[in-house]
Amino acid sequence: MTPEMVVAIGREALTVTLMVAAPMLGFGLVIGLIISVFQAVTQINEMTLTFVPKILAVAAALLIFLPWMINVLTDFGRHMFALIPGLVG
Repeated sequence: MTPEMVVAIGREALTVTLMVAAPMLGFGLVIGLIISVFQAVTQINEMTLTFVPKILAVAAALLIFLPWMINVLTDFGRHMFALIPGLVG
C-alpha cells in the first residue's frame, strides 16, 4: 500500500462523511437561523426554543435523505472491499 493510496482512501472517507452529514447539518443551520431571527424580532430569549425545532428538522432531513445516505455509504463500503485484494502482496 503506497502513501498515495492511503491519502486517497482518507480523502474519500472524509468526502463521504461530509456528504452524508451535510443535509442534516444544513437543515439544522437553516432552522437555527430562522429561530434566531424570530427571537431577535420578538425579543423572546428562551434557550430551549431552539432545541425542539432543530431536532425535528434534523429528524426530517434524516428521513428524507436516508435512502440516498445508505446508497452513498454502501457504495463506499463496496469500493473499500474491492480494494482489499490489491492490498495483499
